[in-house]
Amino acid sequence: MAGEQVEQVTEAGARGLVVGAALGDAAGVVRGVWPERGPLRVGVATQLGAFTVEGLIRASVRWSYKGICHPPSVVRSAYWRWGVMQGVVPAQGVELDGWLAEVPALRERRGSAPATVAVLRAKYGSPAPQSRGAHALTRGLALGVALALGVRDRVEQIVRETAALTHGAPDAQEAAFRAAELLALCVAGEDPLPHLPATLAALPLPPGAADLLLGPAGEPSAAELARLAPDATAVSALLGGLYVFTRFPRPQDVDAALRFAAGAPDGCSVGTTAGAFLGAAHGVDALPVALLGRLELAWELDVLARDLRREMTGSPGGGEYVPAQDAYWTRRYPGH
Repeated sequence: MAGEQVEQVTEAGARGLVVGAALGDAAGVVRGVWPERGPLRVGVATQLGAFTVEGLIRASVRWSYKGICHPPSVVRSAYWRWGVMQGVVPAQGVELDGWLAEVPALRERRGSAPATVAVLRAKYGSPAPQSRGAHALTRGLALGVALALGVRDRVEQIVRETAALTHGAPDAQEAAFRAAELLALCVAGEDPLPHLPATLAALPLPPGAADLLLGPAGEPSAAELARLAPDATAVSALLGGLYVFTRFPRPQDVDAALRFAAGAPDGCSVGTTAGAFLGAAHGVDALPVALLGRLELAWELDVLARDLRREMTGSPGGGEYVPAQDAYWTRRYPGH
């Protein structure tokens, strides 16, 4: 990507995407009814999303030092560390290095991720289950930042292969890529809506979905949202998130949008996706401060978003022939 285009991928948009997704997840956890006090807890999609970003940064570091890397395999290792921290897979010599291993909230159970856990427990190289689940999409939403900053063909392959690590269904993998593609436009300051026809043409749609998403945006309807996103699949998460995005276009409506998204049949996946789109399009400053101050992992996710952009635009950890700008970078993000 040319330098001018890289500059358009604003830090505010990258941060808004990652933190907004978590805020939407938290809205789904409480079904859109914010508690009056106390922390706003996130779900397992946010935990896995954090490790997706960390794995992608570590893959880039490995490339800088080794000159060879398969990023989805490094991301898989990140999911393994999550599984070890959760106590759902054996350590088997895995070193819990990197800074996320020191974050207590990532050790707490926040829901299930059956397809991901099944692959981590299976023999390495075993085929992924034919799952259509939403985690194929929600845990990789931040790959939209990478798609905006990287070489499109190479990053597209990374997005698809990352989804395919644990979800074998083609429509889940396609939905994950299409979400990242549209989010990349958002963080680059472009309007994703003109690209919706191509997205919808690539996905299996429920009856009337195209009319709802491509026609004039009317008042938000819970019944329409349920028609578009009837279950916890990746396609539903994307269609539901896009519906919310089109019905709540103003930055000042983010709170109302996330509370509405949380009312979907699977409120966490739709809320996570909607939050990513709203945050990417409007920037992190559009997210309600009163909620962010209570959002679990908000600081950690903000750091990850900043660091992903830093790594993809400047490689602060250096490389085989380049000195590091940040002496602690490779300790935080070891290249393996």
